[in-house]
Amino acid sequence: MNPNCIVLVGLSGSGKSTVGELVARKLGWQFVDTDAMVEEAAGIPVAHIFSREGEAAFRSRERTALAEATARDNVVVATGGGAVTSAEGRDLIGRGFVVWLVVSPERAAGRLQANPDTEERPLLEGDAAGRLRRLLEERRAFYELADAAVDVDALTPEQSAAEVVNLWREARGQATAGRRRFGAEEFDSTGQHGPAVAAVVRTAHTQYPVIVQPGVLGELGAVCRERGLRGRAFVVSDTVVGPLYLEASLDTLRDSGFAAHGFTIPSGEEHKTLGTVQLVYDWLLSERVERSDFVVCLGGGVVTDLGGFAAATCLRGIDFVHVPTSLLAMVDASVGGKTGVDHPLGKNLIGAFAQPRAVLIDTRLLDTLPRRQLVEGWAEVIKHGLILDEGLVLDLEEGAGNPRAMVSPDLIARSVAIKAAVVSEDEREAGQRTLLNYGHTIGHAIEAVAGYGTYLHGEAVAVGMHAAGIISVELGLLTPGELERQQRLLAAYGLPERVQGVDIEAVLTATLSDKKVRAGSVRWVLLEGIGRAVVREGVPDDVVRKAARAVLQ
Repeated sequence: MNPNCIVLVGLSGSGKSTVGELVARKLGWQFVDTDAMVEEAAGIPVAHIFSREGEAAFRSRERTALAEATARDNVVVATGGGAVTSAEGRDLIGRGFVVWLVVSPERAAGRLQANPDTEERPLLEGDAAGRLRRLLEERRAFYELADAAVDVDALTPEQSAAEVVNLWREARGQATAGRRRFGAEEFDSTGQHGPAVAAVVRTAHTQYPVIVQPGVLGELGAVCRERGLRGRAFVVSDTVVGPLYLEASLDTLRDSGFAAHGFTIPSGEEHKTLGTVQLVYDWLLSERVERSDFVVCLGGGVVTDLGGFAAATCLRGIDFVHVPTSLLAMVDASVGGKTGVDHPLGKNLIGAFAQPRAVLIDTRLLDTLPRRQLVEGWAEVIKHGLILDEGLVLDLEEGAGNPRAMVSPDLIARSVAIKAAVVSEDEREAGQRTLLNYGHTIGHAIEAVAGYGTYLHGEAVAVGMHAAGIISVELGLLTPGELERQQRLLAAYGLPERVQGVDIEAVLTATLSDKKVRAGSVRWVLLEGIGRAVVREGVPDDVVRKAARAVLQ
């Protein structure tokens, strides 16, 4: 079985396509629908294939689509309701982790009839519920061969998707027990890999793995080789992380045959400037860097952002790999290809979109992270749940109270997968990626006004989320109870609700330098429920000012 392929089976109307898309988004994977693949290949709708060629011809086309879909890696496949009826079809479906979406015939018929976009289904003519009951009895024995089942009648699509992901994670943990570590697993430039890959970011021009595994720093050199990197390695770190992990990074690169060199920049957000980028340029150019060489960014968010920007612009762009060492950088800065530096007028206003060749997240590196830096990282993990995944919020609530004890490769992988899925859909923040800025409008303004480094990024974002939540309540999008729930969770992880000594007027002015501003109007990321974020323009000034007064003292 391919552990990185999930196949959904079940009756028409069980929600395989809707749930499949949500599962793929949570995991940062690709989603395919075999009916859509058949239609694309044939150039006509499924109903026409049935009427012109017959069901046998359709099933043959369907098996061809199944063979192609299940041969892929990092894919969620929604199958037709009858795909399980042939032995060949079942064999192809069995390549992946198979989940049966169990739905009552009555509920399935109601869903199909309520959807005006659902094309006429050739096997459901007449009494749809009755026909579905007969089909269920005919196919039940085949559906029951699935690896897992989810009863979707009483669940929302989001809840069903979360359950599918949880079942897959549980099965993966059982299936991979005793397997070799990542360094011995299959992984090459085509994207094939073992279970340590938490997500794959796919953009229009590239794709790359995000690897989450304790001890994976020791595999840095091997991963770089497997990703096709061949030149010299230039490792950029900072004065805090460098003494801890720079030599180990250079050793693993040299063990894999790379000529490797290291350089440290001053630590701290206040050094995330063009002046520091100039230091990196000077070093690279003095070493006669070539376009075949690559940079390794070893550090927290400052190093990943700044080092990535230096690599993206030196010689008009050379490859780079991220090895984040803080929780914040692991779940946020290292994934998605945003690189850049701060400007006195605002955070991250100078930069470029450039994707790394790989991201290696070694959770053991968090053992040496100071508590304050660990706590700030939880702000981004919590944010991911608040905007897109209530299931993650529930898990965070269950473990609240001990931020260090909650650190786990699985939880980090889940957060990373959310970010990777959003980035894969919207690389340059033209649409859904904007949602990742929940809490950042006020948060970035606080950082700029207070002076970079006064408040850590995660601390400022937590306060920004409080302000955005207040705005959401004032606009009738969020209930007061839901805002209280958000604040309880943030407080449980040691994050602040408010900051002191920051001028309100200066913060409000600074929000106008936010990257999301359009035609002088701030586009606010708000919540319309836990796990559901929206973007709103034209928020009244008095509402914004009320929220700012509540969080700035």
